[in-house]
Amino acid sequence: MVFRVVEGNTRSLKDVDDFIKLINDPPKGLRDLFDSETDIYITRAPGRLDVMGGIADYSGSLVLEMPISEATLAAAQQSKDSRIRIVSLQPGGAGLLDFEMSLADLSAGASERYYDAAKELFGRKLSSRWASYAAGVFFVLHHELGIQFKHGIRIFISSRVPVGKGVSSSAALEVATMHAVCRVFDLDFDARQIAILCQKVENYIVGAACGVMDQIAASCGVEDSLISILCQPAEIQDAVRVPDEIELWGIDSGVRHSVVGADYASVRTGAFMGYRIIAQMAGFSYEQIGPARVRVNDDRWNGYLANISPDEYEGEFKFCIPETITGDEFLRKYGGTTDHVTTVDPSVLYPVKASTQHAIYESARVRKFEKLLKESISEKNLEILGRLMFESHVSYSACGLTEPRTDRIVELVRQNRADGLYGARITGGGSGGTVAILAARNGREAIENILKVLEIETGQGPYVFHGSSPGASRFGSIRLCPA
Repeated sequence: MVFRVVEGNTRSLKDVDDFIKLINDPPKGLRDLFDSETDIYITRAPGRLDVMGGIADYSGSLVLEMPISEATLAAAQQSKDSRIRIVSLQPGGAGLLDFEMSLADLSAGASERYYDAAKELFGRKLSSRWASYAAGVFFVLHHELGIQFKHGIRIFISSRVPVGKGVSSSAALEVATMHAVCRVFDLDFDARQIAILCQKVENYIVGAACGVMDQIAASCGVEDSLISILCQPAEIQDAVRVPDEIELWGIDSGVRHSVVGADYASVRTGAFMGYRIIAQMAGFSYEQIGPARVRVNDDRWNGYLANISPDEYEGEFKFCIPETITGDEFLRKYGGTTDHVTTVDPSVLYPVKASTQHAIYESARVRKFEKLLKESISEKNLEILGRLMFESHVSYSACGLTEPRTDRIVELVRQNRADGLYGARITGGGSGGTVAILAARNGREAIENILKVLEIETGQGPYVFHGSSPGASRFGSIRLCPA
């Protein structure tokens, strides 16, 4: 069978051209997925390089994210049965992953345990957990919006976003799938709505306590620009074009990153603990709304830790926030937090002070970073931009979210500042993954020198991210029609 493009534009992206060729000349195992009489819709969502903001997103910070060249592509076709089948090409072409479920599974389970039941469905087999990022889209659309799917669907996924490198392969997969599903079922949501729905997939189906910045970058990102997001909860600001004088790189540390890890979750919980303590100190009222959950009634900071200025924090609250606190002690004193994603574990010792301070100071750093990027680029401003990135990395370290290889990459950037490198920081949830680097436009040689050092020290050449591509909404969709 052969399909041809009848609607949409490949934008001369090689991964899109390769994907269409793969559909027209499928490998064994994919040949029975699509029928030869029905249109196929293709969508594409990139990963992202977290330039500034990172884990402060869940505290309401401004964040700056750049969509990268690497992306996930999804091809979807309506089927006549009542089944959802998703096939994914493994990285490097190392075989296919195949998942299938019935539309009836979307209605299983009591509403108060709906997402728990969905997680159990994907958790029954280790080989099925990957599918939660894609098939989770259907559960969220059904439960949150009451959408009833009248027919089945076949989805083929191929991704060039490396997994575990901190560039949000998960959000790229969720967003590409959600856009494809919306196209096939003629669901009309804007790019921001899609991102928020995809965050729910990650929070409630996958079980990762991420903020919304990754999904917004994948859905709404602008090529060669930083998408500016005020995460209160998801206000998209004007895109900030990367000035011609500079460019952004990402170097993978080789240490796998995951936002499902204990370090990320404890830092997130610690930040919400800090806000709860500050709210009580400031005299705000609160009410209990569920097990270990509270609602703080304040209009001073609108419920977000990132809205507390460094001056306010240092003048009023800094010396009253404990370095650490056990979950048990916190629950006895404060009842719970305002976070709807994490729960306070009585047995865990949480890093409250470092987590709280990171959110407050990072928010101020990002605002200054954005302001400087919008000004004329001078050597002085570049040095300040770099310093802000280094300060962000140090703050991650105070939270316990860096590790030796990411620290080494940042140190190598410090040592090469005379060669056109200005700043570097660990990205996303930390604890491994990718380091973002701010360089002069002619900084490639300095980057290559760092790569040589890392290869000698580790015995392997690091993966390098360089370049940008449009977010899913700007890419749109491509319709393939049987020839």
